[in-house]
Amino acid sequence: MERYFQPEIECASREQILAWQNERLVKQVRHVYEHVPYYRSLMEKKGVTPDDIRSVDDLHKLPFLTKDDLREAYPYGLLAVPRSEVVRIQSTSGTTGRRVVAFYTQHDIDLWDECCARAIVAAGGTKDDVVHVSYGYGLFTGGPGLNGGSHKLGSMTLPMSSGNTERQIQFMCDLGSTILCCTPSYAAYLGESIRERGLQDKIQLKAGIFGAEAWSEEMRRDIEKLLNIKAYDIYGLTEISGPGVAFECSAQAGMHINEDHFIAEIIDPNTGEVLPEGEKGELVFTSITKEAFPLLRYRTRDICVLTREKCPCGRTHVKMSKPMGRSDDMLIVKGVNVFPSQIETVLLSKGYPANYQILVSREHNSDKLEVQVEMTPEMFSDAVSDITRREKELIDALKAMLGIYAAVKLVAPKTIARSEGKAVRIIDNRKLY
Repeated sequence: MERYFQPEIECASREQILAWQNERLVKQVRHVYEHVPYYRSLMEKKGVTPDDIRSVDDLHKLPFLTKDDLREAYPYGLLAVPRSEVVRIQSTSGTTGRRVVAFYTQHDIDLWDECCARAIVAAGGTKDDVVHVSYGYGLFTGGPGLNGGSHKLGSMTLPMSSGNTERQIQFMCDLGSTILCCTPSYAAYLGESIRERGLQDKIQLKAGIFGAEAWSEEMRRDIEKLLNIKAYDIYGLTEISGPGVAFECSAQAGMHINEDHFIAEIIDPNTGEVLPEGEKGELVFTSITKEAFPLLRYRTRDICVLTREKCPCGRTHVKMSKPMGRSDDMLIVKGVNVFPSQIETVLLSKGYPANYQILVSREHNSDKLEVQVEMTPEMFSDAVSDITRREKELIDALKAMLGIYAAVKLVAPKTIARSEGKAVRIIDNRKLY
């Protein structure tokens, strides 16, 4: 049995998991209260002291943290250890204004590496594998996270980072990469590029670990077919540690959360009320083992469901569904909530590739929603009348899914720029008016 499949932890009883969480939560709350004035002030405003937190049952008494708090406390306001104990920072990408910076002690990095090693093992990885890491490195957590997990497992690690697709494919062929780690949109692009070059027989991949952006089950099937692999989801946030907070197992039916390090809750995003298991709501995390940057009740804004149904893999840690959207970046078009994942589901179910963009604008005080979709080469060769028919079919399917009209424009293959990082799916021009 692989070293980083840890049955005594990952297959522990519910009673044992709660015992770990209770003990670590009590200790963590006191650590944060004593060393983070910003959060201590939030607790005092709510009339809560560390003595009020005796177990996970008391978690609801603590105040929430949001990304706004992290920006307000930037850079060191949420640091819980002396700077001399910090060995690394990571930062989120694409934020405006103040960036979100997370801090790590060496102990924090060791635990993060362990969580990512568990994810690789759950995807079938061993020390004999060649792990091809095409997530970005630097401040982005994707590359460092899977790189550290691969090292922890003892696998040969290719720190490719993103971009330079020709080199990616060359190393994949020459060095016999067996596990690919990158965003799902880049995996799809790599699959297309490999097929175009006729190199499918040179590729030895068996699995892929894909995260950092939303992707649907239809996209999973497309990637698995393109690369002849099994595709696994992985979840994480820079604020909590990075990838490896949760990961899929062989069942591919939800991601196991590393409950010995994180406590997960689902809340009503409007009221903050904690919801029972099985209900859809906003995911909230509490870090119970991090030293430098331990966030309590951090609102992720991701919408999902938690379940403790028995898993065929034997792991007993709670599973989270693939995020179904976000409570803060969903589109509101003509008063209707629109999640990009809904649009992707329609497009991929109709046989279109996973290259599309959603454009929102405002004309004459009315919102306009347009979806631009790439055609396959076969579709592009159709007569104009056939393309018009396809557009109408998509309009009808999107209206059935969304409840509102969305214009559809089918564009030529390769028209929409490919992404070597997170795909740019939404262009909302309403803010320009």
